[in-house]
Amino acid sequence: MSQKLRAGILGGTGMVGQRFIALLENHPWFEVTTIAASPRSAGKRYEEAVGDRWKMDTPMPDAVKDIVVMNVNEVEAVASKVDFVFSAVDMSKDEIKAIEEAYAKTETPVVSNNSAHRWTPDVPMVVPEINAEHMKVIEFQKKRLGTDRGFVAVKPNCSIQSYAPVLTAWMEFEPYEVVATTYQAISGAGKTFKDWPEMVGNVIPYIGGEEEKSEKEPLRIWGEVKDGVIVPASTPTITCQCVRVPVLNGHTAAVFVKFKKKPTKEQLIQKLKEFSGVPQELGLPSAPKQFIQYLEEDNRPQVTEDVDYENGMGVSVGRLREDTVYDWKFIGLSHNTVRGAAGGAILCAELLKAQGYILAK
Repeated sequence: MSQKLRAGILGGTGMVGQRFIALLENHPWFEVTTIAASPRSAGKRYEEAVGDRWKMDTPMPDAVKDIVVMNVNEVEAVASKVDFVFSAVDMSKDEIKAIEEAYAKTETPVVSNNSAHRWTPDVPMVVPEINAEHMKVIEFQKKRLGTDRGFVAVKPNCSIQSYAPVLTAWMEFEPYEVVATTYQAISGAGKTFKDWPEMVGNVIPYIGGEEEKSEKEPLRIWGEVKDGVIVPASTPTITCQCVRVPVLNGHTAAVFVKFKKKPTKEQLIQKLKEFSGVPQELGLPSAPKQFIQYLEEDNRPQVTEDVDYENGMGVSVGRLREDTVYDWKFIGLSHNTVRGAAGGAILCAELLKAQGYILAK
């Protein structure tokens, strides 16, 4: 009998759902036992439901090919077969809010990749190395939902992973003004070049809703739990532009920072190399051993060289230099569907298990 927790994937046929399945193959703590998707996929074997739309570089795991896809809307039926679920459903924001809370009310913890609950005051939005302590707001959420073990937890937007951890490492120098431009891969839209041929050789200077998320979500991560809700931080001020570029995987950020205290380059690099958090202390299975790497070469980080750093769970930083208008500027890179999506959610689930929030039913 397997001692692994039974994980369900909601929205398992889409790109992020596929990434969950690929990353969870041979996971030491979790086993994908149930996959749920839209009614049109329900009743089909997973391999049949996905068909020629498997978008991962690695083959579809044999263990999931014959799983019969369930209807994600049949909440009680799906919940009865799992200990917890990952959510990557493709629905409207209101529909996602409703269905994730419906699963939580069946006493099934929900770890979501979706944005719908990121601003629900008692739902933790967590980068485990940065704000693991925010998970304690779950106790207040459970009171609101009337549950003993069911809740919703979320990970933040993929676009902030390449610079929010960097700024966190530098907090003692009091960054107060940040300008960031993100150059975002097409997999962030759930696409490949086969799906989106017009992106080949193209740049689109707009990604709907992305700039607001990129400016506001770091402040919630840096906030505090107070009176049963998460109160966002008020600084630093962040302004952002988000650009879609012809890259499959990897979000790059060009960032300018002003500090109240005046750090040296050596101090900034040292803080990046030293930065770690609860996942590293606990040795969580998906945690990068070195969360942030600093690259000295003038032409790094590069997507082709660095996007898979620490199996896609680390952040790469380079080109740190003084600026004529701001104090310092740098380039950051993170893997948008690993650290920025499914991998980040899996790390959150590992943290929740370690903290005692996710248990076998």
